[in-house]
Amino acid sequence: MGLVIRLRRHGSRKKPFFRIVVADSRSPRDGRFVDQIGTYDPALNPPGVTLKKEQADLWLKSGAQPTATVRKLMEIAATAT
Repeated sequence: MGLVIRLRRHGSRKKPFFRIVVADSRSPRDGRFVDQIGTYDPALNPPGVTLKKEQADLWLKSGAQPTATVRKLMEIAATAT
């Protein structure tokens, strides 16, 4: 079971809102997840990113691999604080 940190889509059509979650790599995009560690709202100007830094670090140390998009969002969240 490989864990991955990825986006989970919420919101209505043409108004997306994403949650940053830790999930099994085999589960579907909006399916079962293990932990929610943040949010991403692209509708804001500039786009809003919130991240629970301690939980993200814990999951990264446990071996969870972030997707390319989540890796960029983590960098944005790190520079914002």
